Amino acid sequence: MLLRLLKAFLILATICLFWLASWFVLEYRAFPLRPREPVFFQVEKGKSARAIAFNLKSRGLIRNKESFLAAYRLFFFPKSLKAGEYRFGPPVSLSAVLEALAQGRIYLQPVTMAEGLTGQEMAVLLEEKGVVPAAEFLSEFERPGLIASWDPEATDLEGYLCPDTYQFTRNTAAAEVAARMVNQFKSVFRREWRRRAADMGWSVRKVVVLASLVEKETSRPEERKLISAVFHNRLDIGMKLDCDPTIIYALKREGLFDGDLRFRDMKLDSPYNTYLHRGLPPGPICNPSGESLEAALYPAAEPYLYFVSKGDGWHQFSVNYRNHRQAVLKYQK
Repeated sequence: MLLRLLKAFLILATICLFWLASWFVLEYRAFPLRPREPVFFQVEKGKSARAIAFNLKSRGLIRNKESFLAAYRLFFFPKSLKAGEYRFGPPVSLSAVLEALAQGRIYLQPVTMAEGLTGQEMAVLLEEKGVVPAAEFLSEFERPGLIASWDPEATDLEGYLCPDTYQFTRNTAAAEVAARMVNQFKSVFRREWRRRAADMGWSVRKVVVLASLVEKETSRPEERKLISAVFHNRLDIGMKLDCDPTIIYALKREGLFDGDLRFRDMKLDSPYNTYLHRGLPPGPICNPSGESLEAALYPAAEPYLYFVSKGDGWHQFSVNYRNHRQAVLKYQK
């Protein structure tokens, strides 16, 4: 009789264990959430696994707190669940949630800073991507301390925010965002280029200013060193640069640019107006690419003094004004 009872108990226990294991596996691999949009979930520093499980359940990311905690203790303990912001779904399983939290796979927002953007334009983009409010970034942008050892004359970080694709967490501190961009600039502007600038008798600032003009004048990589040659040649003989983008930048600083550059703007009273003032403008007019920085340091060995847009993204280069005038009449009807 005792043997029969023991046998029945073992069978019942086996069935219960099998049922429990099946339930656990189903819970662990189940997809409780099928939203149309991804769900962002924040794990605060110092939160216990139980508190995290409660928050996950309240957001509908898991079906059962106890199964989450059991899986955590079984597969990941004593690893901690990492703080940060996560992006889940759709769909998402308990196993995927737990693995992401245990491994710290926090969500990183890719943000591409294109060549030629100003600091103001970068601030707007960062806010649109949810990385940092524009006002907070601009507050850091206006502090030149990050670049002071390279450019003691800098009044802000214009020109030193390196164009690139960055990975940021949402709500990253503005100081961290600015620091990463400036550090990337320092990495791109390698030691060889600093030696080249010194050999030319140019400061890093002067190179960056010229590179920013090159960046805004052409979108064609093949033309960068030719544009640079024109500006170098003009600087060498004391000829005004007559660079339209410098006026556009000045108008933007005053909030006056509406997308069109007019003849009257050529007389704009601004130190950035290279139609009125000889030499380079007082500061960079955008954040240039590494290619434009290289072009500023290594211009083409050409005698060109003029260029005009052909209307298709390319330019016609000329050595003298007569040829330039003919090109203007041909391409700027």
